[in-house]
Amino acid sequence: MTRPSVLALVDLKPGEMMDRLLADYEVLRDIDAAADVEVVLTAGNLGLSGAQIAKLPALKLIAVNGVGVDAVDLTEAARRGIAVTTTPDVLSLAVAEMGLGLALACSRRIAEGDRFVRAGRWAGKGKLGLGTSMLEKRAGILGYGRIGRRLADLLRGMGMEVLYTARTEKPYAPDTYRADALSLARDCDVLFVTAAGGAQTRELINGDVLAALGADGIVVNVARGSVMDAAALAEALSCGVIAGAALDVFDDEPHVPQCLLDAPNCVLSPHIGSATAEARRAMAQLVLDNIGAHFAGRPLPTPYEV
Repeated sequence: MTRPSVLALVDLKPGEMMDRLLADYEVLRDIDAAADVEVVLTAGNLGLSGAQIAKLPALKLIAVNGVGVDAVDLTEAARRGIAVTTTPDVLSLAVAEMGLGLALACSRRIAEGDRFVRAGRWAGKGKLGLGTSMLEKRAGILGYGRIGRRLADLLRGMGMEVLYTARTEKPYAPDTYRADALSLARDCDVLFVTAAGGAQTRELINGDVLAALGADGIVVNVARGSVMDAAALAEALSCGVIAGAALDVFDDEPHVPQCLLDAPNCVLSPHIGSATAEARRAMAQLVLDNIGAHFAGRPLPTPYEV
């Protein structure tokens, strides 16, 4: 019996999860040789463009290993009746944890301290400047979805007051609502960005928002690089408009703007928010569940809904 074919533009992690895909399906890698393929496996940051979709006349499912879909041509997928699935919830804690870790690394100068020790400056009787206590500050969460709410739980558990902004106020939320990014930044000390990417949020964190955050403020982005105006952020860091930044995402990954590489008190990490073995295994399992459900004619476990 011929096995169903899947076009894999990325691998599932950890390795044993990819082995399961390979065991159950004929896995193709070349999109130009995949005209008969019904399922594409891709990642949130890679997506699937309209031009790629056009090369796949039999395509019925785009299985995204992640929660971001801004790199998927959803309009073309909807026009063709192609389903899109993501892996929600299972990575929320990992990304929230990363946001918290980045905030602490920035406020307590942990990454800077590591470089200080490795460079021999401590042994040379040098002194690292003082950090600040994040836990005595107010947190603002821009984007109150699954990740934002999970992060809010962590921050509240550490005794922080939490404010948030979202498309609409959440009646039963335990946190305090602000109507827009500007008012949120004005009223918080540490601004966490967990909003979805896309045209509506592009460069939402701009010079005005950073100025509202203020000279003692820190901004942390674990969402999408497009939400942040990189040039405005670099300027704000260089001129002391804000105290620091910590970024796990960038607009043109893996390329990081030189202005951010040169910016003071800016902690950088290579988009590893969901990079825990636990989260990646759970994500891969959801991908396999969605692909299996498609070929079995069952309802998709986690369809993406606009």
